[in-house]
Amino acid sequence: MISGIPFHTADVFTGEMFGGNQLAVFPAAGSLDAQLMRAIAKELNLSETVFVFPPDDPSHTRRLRIFTPGTELPFAGHPTLGAAFVLASIGEVALDGASTSIVFEEGVGPISVTIRAEGGRPTYCALTAGRLPEFGPPPPPVNEIAAVLSLRPDEIRQDGFSPRAASCGIPFFFVPLRGEEALSRARLDLSVWERSFSSWWAPHLYPFVETAGRNGADIRARMFAPEMGITEDPATGGAAAALAGYLAATRPPGKGTLRWVVDQGVEMGRPSRLYVECDRDGDTILAVRVGGSAVMVAEGTLAAPSI
Repeated sequence: MISGIPFHTADVFTGEMFGGNQLAVFPAAGSLDAQLMRAIAKELNLSETVFVFPPDDPSHTRRLRIFTPGTELPFAGHPTLGAAFVLASIGEVALDGASTSIVFEEGVGPISVTIRAEGGRPTYCALTAGRLPEFGPPPPPVNEIAAVLSLRPDEIRQDGFSPRAASCGIPFFFVPLRGEEALSRARLDLSVWERSFSSWWAPHLYPFVETAGRNGADIRARMFAPEMGITEDPATGGAAAALAGYLAATRPPGKGTLRWVVDQGVEMGRPSRLYVECDRDGDTILAVRVGGSAVMVAEGTLAAPSI
């Protein structure tokens, strides 16, 4: 038996327990192999579970491996920020005043994270995407896009916004909708997904609407990722990073920082809030950042058989 493996859980992209996206963090995963990590993630059945290792480069803080119930990911936003928050909360990462900078090693390369703190406790974490946004091939026909979300074609926007795939390490398919009612009504049709999206460049679907600043948000979104074993995700930091590239491409060229507040998880009863920034010069993106709050929820130990 492998017993007494410590772990912690946190809710990420929220300031209140039972909101945001749940995460399990194993802060000392050195004895675990990939097969066992995959089994643990499937057993816990959260959107993601993150396993923390010593860094390969001693100038970095830690190395992370991130698993959904169905696959390992080279990068994901909520495990990155959640791991930073948990490690700082339990004293595994020392805080340096009001702002502490750390670096995690992930499958896409080094990821810089800034931890803000008050009274010696972390309050907010923000990552800088390790890869700048890149765009994918032309999408499937709008009829198929509407069908996979169980919507009508006229509910898909094709004006200044239109369906487009983008990636900051993991490709997502961004589908702008005409209203929040359509977003709430969207349901993934797995048979259409299997036919038209399962082997496409961006199989993870991210329908969204502009909210004109209502409730303090600019965007409200959902995310469906059956390939990852995720029916729906309450908050998706990796998608939010790629969304910054999508949204920046709809703006006239300019110099400075674009900012958006994104709400996700509302339909799931786990409201999440993500803060997204994009630095650019002309139409060139220089950096993308995604941040949010988190709260500690639980700690325990896991006993798992060697497999």
